[in-house]
Amino acid sequence: MVEDIVRALGYGTLGSRLKRLGEKLQAQTQEISAMTQQTNLPASHHPVLAALDRNGPLSIGSLADAVGLSQPGVTRMVNKLKSDGLVEALPDPRDRRVARIALSENGQALVRHLQQTLWPDIIVAVADACSGLNGSLLQQLSQLEDALEARPLSSRREAEPLPDWKDITSNMETPQ
Repeated sequence: MVEDIVRALGYGTLGSRLKRLGEKLQAQTQEISAMTQQTNLPASHHPVLAALDRNGPLSIGSLADAVGLSQPGVTRMVNKLKSDGLVEALPDPRDRRVARIALSENGQALVRHLQQTLWPDIIVAVADACSGLNGSLLQQLSQLEDALEARPLSSRREAEPLPDWKDITSNMETPQ
């Protein structure tokens, strides 16, 4: 068996390891989404919908800040969401040169649906995969990678009823 160099180099490849773990989580989220027929929207686009739901209309720059991605990446996502009819560009009332991105009626309906179905499902499954992690950050990353390999998110889903979205999100960490 070939050595997992990203794991072996520890903190030296932490960025690559986190990216790999993020991609695995997104792929497994996409799998659940497809399996349950929730949406064919890429899992990476869900934080954009959530940011617009929580914050209301935002400029591309503010939206990029809210999800922690580059402006070109967010612009591509927004263009896809626009073509799917989930968001719309509105002129900023203070500066007509700036467009503010807002959820369309279809986008609002999808977000409400995802808040009742897929998003709580994913949070429960990821929390299950993370339960029992201990040790240093690198040890916890190894444990999480091993847990996702042994039992993907699709096998960690909770039976209905799912927890209420507002209850889940009110218990999450908020930045200081």
